[in-house]
Amino acid sequence: MRPNGSRSRFPSTPRLTAGLTTIFSGNGAPNAGVQVLDRQRNPYESTFPTEIVTCRVGENGTRLRLFIKYGTRTFDSVYGHRGDVGYEARVYRDVLQPLRSSTPTFYGVYRDGSAGVPWLVIEYVKGGIQSSHSRDPNAMVRAARWIGRFHAANRRRYPSARLKFLRTYDAAYYAGWARRTKELFAHLQNRLPWLLDLCDEFGTFIPRLLGAPRTVIHGEYFGLNIIYQNGTSWPADWQSAAIAPGEIDLASLTHSWPRPLVRKCEREYRRARWPDGGPDDFPEILEAARVYMNFRWLGDPSLMTPQIGRSGRPAVPKRAKKFLKELHAVGARVGLVE
Repeated sequence: MRPNGSRSRFPSTPRLTAGLTTIFSGNGAPNAGVQVLDRQRNPYESTFPTEIVTCRVGENGTRLRLFIKYGTRTFDSVYGHRGDVGYEARVYRDVLQPLRSSTPTFYGVYRDGSAGVPWLVIEYVKGGIQSSHSRDPNAMVRAARWIGRFHAANRRRYPSARLKFLRTYDAAYYAGWARRTKELFAHLQNRLPWLLDLCDEFGTFIPRLLGAPRTVIHGEYFGLNIIYQNGTSWPADWQSAAIAPGEIDLASLTHSWPRPLVRKCEREYRRARWPDGGPDDFPEILEAARVYMNFRWLGDPSLMTPQIGRSGRPAVPKRAKKFLKELHAVGARVGLVE
């Protein structure tokens, strides 16, 4: 029994059963025998192999649906932006679980000795839909409220010893994305002169980001990473969690959405994070976060490989266009792009 189309990236059912038995026995159930009933490939799989597993656990035969993410032997941290499966497991255990917020239940992490990789085992949220695909007009606004409350809850937690494992964005981290963007798009200097100029000017935004109040952020808080179910947001994919200004998550959530919806999300976020009123420099920090966030994706060599069009001339990568459009808009608002 294997997920459809799966190969060596997924464990055999006997190995899977043994790993799950180890996890549930360690959770205080000494007779936690596990019977795997069904395995389904996750249709939204991205960085790591994932599957949905239905099983029975323990003497009473409790039926559970699990979401399992498998580590890989080789891993690209994207210049320190992402952690591996073991890192994400610590986020679930040490950051999310103590808050008892609407995130999937963390069952445990298993170290597969034969493959030498960790497995993250969490609750499968059934019946949800990605927030950016939801027909509910409030889905994105509620996602803004969720992350605002999350940032508020972690404002005082992040310096604790328990959260020291989280990476912290520093000046070198921010500057690296603008530098790589300039390198990747240098061949388009004649078409996008404003972009290269903005890369050079990004250094003026870094002190604003470094001086902003920090908290725990998701790191890739796009609607595609937020499951929406019956009016509740369930953020997933926490491998990019870090210590940084919370406005970065809001910038990600509202990227490329119509301005009226963006404004609603901004207002809801401010109310959720600062019930007594947000800081006066919130708009400036948010704009700086938007500049960084666009550079983060434009400066990713795995996504923005230089291309040549049919005419033989340098072409703009298709996936870069929405980031370039928003970056140009932000640059115009702050007076750095005409």
